[in-house]
Amino acid sequence: MNAAKRREIFLRLQAANPHPTTELEYRTPFELLVAVMLSAQATDISVNAATRQLYPVANTPQAILNLGEAGLRVYIQRIGLYKTKAKHVIQTCRLLLEHHGGEVPQTREELEALPGVGRKTANVILNTAFGQPTIAVDTHIFRVSNRIGLAPGKTVLEVENKLIKVVPEEFKHDAHHWLILHGRYVCQARKPKCGACIIEDLCEYRDKKFD
Repeated sequence: MNAAKRREIFLRLQAANPHPTTELEYRTPFELLVAVMLSAQATDISVNAATRQLYPVANTPQAILNLGEAGLRVYIQRIGLYKTKAKHVIQTCRLLLEHHGGEVPQTREELEALPGVGRKTANVILNTAFGQPTIAVDTHIFRVSNRIGLAPGKTVLEVENKLIKVVPEEFKHDAHHWLILHGRYVCQARKPKCGACIIEDLCEYRDKKFD
């Protein structure tokens, strides 16, 4: 795919959604961090349902630490892997208080040092909470990047590095959100909605479906 096509893809995605953001509900960087940690192998809908109950009760590292692991589980028990996630969130709260003054760090290295925080989660926090031009590659973005020919790669890291290289600078901050929403609602895994796709004519996918 050439640079002109890539630019046109993002121009169209931007025109359709000028101010994209995550579908996770949050008000502070810490609330976003916890929500993203809970979202692994879970839907944003289920995470939002849990945090709507949790955050009015505890939405700071100290408040969640005061709940304890068992107390936190009560609020997140309908989310997959909730026992492991509760453990990681409690450990993360403790480290934030001990080493970061209760604040969410703004570097990749410090974020990835937190329990349960990997590269993808760090990228989401850096981008969405702190405005850095990172691109978090999840299953949707991996699929879309390969399927349409935007940034093909065999691994998540390869796709991420290619996207950072080929996405025009002016679109880098919002690229993650546009691509994940496009993959979630249009360029779906089993049955892509090619007939409703605003970039279909730019896409290099050979098995397009219009029914």
